[in-house]
Amino acid sequence: MDFSAEVSTGYDFSMSENQRMVAQMVKDFAEKNIRPHVMDWDEAQTFPIELFKQLGELGLMGVLVPEAYGGSGFGYFEYVSVIVEIAKVCGSIGLSVAAHNSLCTGHILAFANEEQKHRWLPKLATAEWIGAWGLTEANTGSDAMGMATTAFLDGDYYVVNGSKNWITHGKSGNIAVVMVRTGEKGDSHGISALVIEKGTPGFTHGKKENKLGMRASETTELIFDNCRVPKENLLGAEGEGFKQAMKVLDGGRISIAALSLGIAKGAFEAAVKYSKERHQFGQPISSFQGISFKLADMATEIEAAELLILQAADLKNRGQQVTKQSAMAKYYASEVAVRCANEAVQIFGGYGYTKDFPVEKFYRDAKLCTIGEGTSEIQKIVIAREVIKE
Repeated sequence: MDFSAEVSTGYDFSMSENQRMVAQMVKDFAEKNIRPHVMDWDEAQTFPIELFKQLGELGLMGVLVPEAYGGSGFGYFEYVSVIVEIAKVCGSIGLSVAAHNSLCTGHILAFANEEQKHRWLPKLATAEWIGAWGLTEANTGSDAMGMATTAFLDGDYYVVNGSKNWITHGKSGNIAVVMVRTGEKGDSHGISALVIEKGTPGFTHGKKENKLGMRASETTELIFDNCRVPKENLLGAEGEGFKQAMKVLDGGRISIAALSLGIAKGAFEAAVKYSKERHQFGQPISSFQGISFKLADMATEIEAAELLILQAADLKNRGQQVTKQSAMAKYYASEVAVRCANEAVQIFGGYGYTKDFPVEKFYRDAKLCTIGEGTSEIQKIVIAREVIKE
């Protein structure tokens, strides 16, 4: 009996010709322009702005932005391919591309009016401007509604005071979408989203974080001291910022899942290659069950993570609710990245613990994926809430 009709999901995840071309272009670019510099950038914590300008010229800093605003006009499948191929080579660069596209640019694309879109998106999509996004604060990590950064209307300007932490591109960014409290603390309708451009008086950056991994992706504080922001820089209506941020994170989690997948694949591919080349007891270590079973587990988990990501990307492309699927994809893929990187180090043995081989960096970079844009624990809360609702 043919059960194919009964089990069919309706999903078609075969790569289109366009996706293949985009993936190959990014792969070639990463091999030529990123791989030779990975460890130098990591050691020196260099944020290579010129590289992002090059990525902008290729349309990779405005992947989801319609051509009318200077972007590539691609969908989420192409976007996932872009992040994966970059992250297979360097997680830091993948993280910065994801943050720029999904958070700052994505927020403006989703919630700005036409005048605002035409004002900011062409500069972001071409990487003339690098974007930042500010939600987290020192004392309000997962508790975003408890934020202390405030803004009050004074004539034609919002006056902003406070600070944001863990902000990607906080120093080098030219523009930031910042969530501020315009109402009571703890009120989801008391938060608004403002676009603040670099050079606005009272807007500065604080210290650059010295991180375990993702060291070539710049992370700093944002500081606001009586910063006067034109009221026309408000995205949507006052009080809609928290709801906007949660929707932005729904899409952003797909990009962090893709980032995780790229890191996992990079670690896995390095481990497979090494296991074939490394000989012990007269044979390649890949022939030993202890190693081959590790590779089997890694391969299976990577495939499962990729399917979750593609499912979320498909729903996003079709404009459907994606909260549960993007949280599942982000949660699972990020944990898979950590496990695969850990196993890759183990397969490499002592060499895996040195900076002469690639897997120690995958190991360090992977951990951020379980923390950024909502920890694994937050993802489980989101998933459980959606499941119970159903």
